Amino acid sequence: LTLLFLSLWIFQVVKAKIKTPRITGVIPLVRVRNPWGNETEWRGTWADNAKEWSFIPEEEKEALGITFSADGEWWMAFKDFKEHFDQVEVCNLSPECLESCGLDKRFQWCVNSFNSAWISGETAGGCRNYIDTFALNPQFKLTLEDSSEDEDSLCTLIVSLMQKNRRAMRDEGLAYLSLGFVIYRLKPEMSADERVDVDFFKYNLSVARSKSFINQREVTQRFRLEPGRYLIVPSTYDPGYEGEFLLRTFSEKSSTCKQIP
Repeated sequence: LTLLFLSLWIFQVVKAKIKTPRITGVIPLVRVRNPWGNETEWRGTWADNAKEWSFIPEEEKEALGITFSADGEWWMAFKDFKEHFDQVEVCNLSPECLESCGLDKRFQWCVNSFNSAWISGETAGGCRNYIDTFALNPQFKLTLEDSSEDEDSLCTLIVSLMQKNRRAMRDEGLAYLSLGFVIYRLKPEMSADERVDVDFFKYNLSVARSKSFINQREVTQRFRLEPGRYLIVPSTYDPGYEGEFLLRTFSEKSSTCKQIP
């Protein structure tokens, strides 16, 4: 089988009860979907209506929500999945996506979203290498109000920085900007409504950052941080480059975030 797409979506991983004339046990199965939205599907072991499904009791199939139709969604054995795909990326779904997909809302994220821009001469300060202008960049103050239930009492935070409308500018010869972000821990006595000045950045180290500045549409990083107040500074690598961007934060527990004028 030659798949007509380069990637797929993983929707579920289960250990299904199986009973054959020789063995009884469980088998790991992966539920995946063709992201192109057509009927192209896997036709190997455990494909829709394959003979292997006769070894799964009907009540087990019903409990797992297993159905068969030409909808671009199928099940496959985990060993087959590993054989045919060599890279997996984690996509953290927003509350809206969870609701539309009918997934369990217990796993939804607390989301903060901001549309902003780097403007030359005003808010396009470049990365921290340009310390004298770095403070000009848009600043976002985030409060992680509660830790997760893990033993280390740390908060899970995902920061996503996406540049907007760059694809439409290709015809004008404009490529993606090289972008990234830096996160600082704020002291309790610092104002929640005032911008941080250049002296703060000169004498304080960041506690987290994107892995690198890169000219891609979106930069996303996952962190484990202590509850408290933080400052997120998104920027282009060099100062003076203009562009619109979308900044989003995702936290497992309650959080608040606001842009400082």
